[in-house]
Amino acid sequence: MDKQQQLFLSKSTRQRCNEWIFRDVPSDITIEVNGVTFALHKFPLVSRSGRIQRLVAEHRNSDMLRVELVNIPGGAESFELAAKFCYGFNFEITSFNVAQLYCVSDYLEMTEEFSKDNLGSRTEEYLESVVCKNLEMCVEVLQQCESLLPLADELKIVSRCVDAIASKACAEQIASSFSRLEYSSSGRLHMSRQAKCEGDWWIEDLSVVRIDLYERLITAMKCRGVRPESIGASLVNFAQKELTKKCSLWNPSGHTKVDLVSTDHERLVVETIVSLLPVEKLAVPISFLFGLLRSAVMLDCSIACRLDLERRIGSQLDIATLDDILIPSFRHAGDSTLFDVDTVQRILVNFSQQDDSEEDMDDASVFESDSPRSPSQTALFKVAILVDNYLAEIAPDANLKLAKFMAVAETLPEHARTIHDGLYRAIDIYLKAHQGLSDEDKKKLCKLIDFQKLSQEAGAHAAQNERLPIQSIVQVLYFEQLRLRNALCCSYPEDDPKPVVHHHSWRMNSGALSAAMSPRDNYASLRRENRELKLELTRMRMRLNDLEKDHVCMRRDMVKSRSHKFMRSFSKKIGKLSLFGHISSRGSSSPSRQSYRTDSKVIERTCASTD
Repeated sequence: MDKQQQLFLSKSTRQRCNEWIFRDVPSDITIEVNGVTFALHKFPLVSRSGRIQRLVAEHRNSDMLRVELVNIPGGAESFELAAKFCYGFNFEITSFNVAQLYCVSDYLEMTEEFSKDNLGSRTEEYLESVVCKNLEMCVEVLQQCESLLPLADELKIVSRCVDAIASKACAEQIASSFSRLEYSSSGRLHMSRQAKCEGDWWIEDLSVVRIDLYERLITAMKCRGVRPESIGASLVNFAQKELTKKCSLWNPSGHTKVDLVSTDHERLVVETIVSLLPVEKLAVPISFLFGLLRSAVMLDCSIACRLDLERRIGSQLDIATLDDILIPSFRHAGDSTLFDVDTVQRILVNFSQQDDSEEDMDDASVFESDSPRSPSQTALFKVAILVDNYLAEIAPDANLKLAKFMAVAETLPEHARTIHDGLYRAIDIYLKAHQGLSDEDKKKLCKLIDFQKLSQEAGAHAAQNERLPIQSIVQVLYFEQLRLRNALCCSYPEDDPKPVVHHHSWRMNSGALSAAMSPRDNYASLRRENRELKLELTRMRMRLNDLEKDHVCMRRDMVKSRSHKFMRSFSKKIGKLSLFGHISSRGSSSPSRQSYRTDSKVIERTCASTD
């Protein structure tokens, strides 16, 4: 407080004193409190205050006593109210001054020992019979206690208000729960579902309390058995009011660190709220957990705080969205990535470990193959889709290293992805944005993709994708031909003859061809054979369409007639549909058997080189 404020306060206090002290009797004691002087009389003060009585007794020989009271709780305003009480002036005790009066009465020793119905007993009675029976008044008293600590805590004003608030909140919640009970159509008693419980009206009131007192309130409520959902709702409301720069703290698209005025206070708020989070899942929205995590990273909170948030998020990652996990990186180094990939990877590790532990406990899923998927498996599939979308989002970052990209992709187990279209899309984006990758890095990256798990559309795209290594393209074509063969085999009834697939024709010794030509000629030969395979793939698809049409006609003829004539015509049609043999048509010719063997050798050699 500067000198001008002290002078203004002293002047205003002196004016108020002139209104209620006895001006016709000369004052014989002057009391100074925080630079404010009070010209008073000994007798009214000595009859009520034990401290002033001792001070006067120590200076009996002094006609005009001057005393300075140091560290008086509440300052000059509290002493003025206590002096009025000593003079017998009536004033109202309220929730806004009862804490100050209680503390100043203890400081001045205004107890029953010196006077009946003294200020100490009066404030005690008001605190017990009025304040502790009303939740809003308890909150108001706690606000006043913020400037009276630690004396207000030593006098148990804070603990009494905290216990009263926790008890009232619990009682309100129980009463509200009973009011929500209703009978169903079957006659059973159940709890009606409401968006917001009526017993949680106190949530808004608690948001005005200081963080240290709020922590004691939430802890007391947990001990009293208040619902975790209500605790979580209160934490969300308190965080949104206390944390400044909310648009930067909670906005997933914010990429720049904001210089905060009260960084220490906000760090304390985040760490305290994280420590108060209920252990139950879904007690708070997962978007709120991600908002706390962004704040913890930006404010440089303790490692324990961040790890606790990562563990909580990992346990329910299957309900997160892409916007949630796009955590911006607040490091300003020139080679830093746009997003905090390390934090997301640790969250995925937490999720994978939690998922593995759940699967180990689920014995039914091990022995019952026909049983429905367990919740952990469903969560694993959802997270796999989320991770693939995340990889596609961060892939264009020029500072994203290959090792980090692959580490995130490999965090989930292999059985997490039933289809690899999303992973292929993310890798294709990464290859497009990082065109300076070496062939060895491209091969290492493409090994993450299981080309057998690509859809038909993704396989067609990969077969024509020049960004992929040539070995990967040949693998795509190989598996595409196997898919077509399997489709043809499955298209015949059980009693019908099936085309025989000679897999041994795809085997060869790749060393002879590779040794007979230079690396440049070998590469050109692979490119040429790749184009021939693409052309053959197109022809095979056309043959498959013709085969499906003829198959429909044959089944219709079979239903109409079971005669030998039909069987003879059926055999003739089968002879014409030799898919992998020589088929002549106008304007087109198929490769000879020698070309098929060459193609098979190239594919077998290329597939072997990628293993």
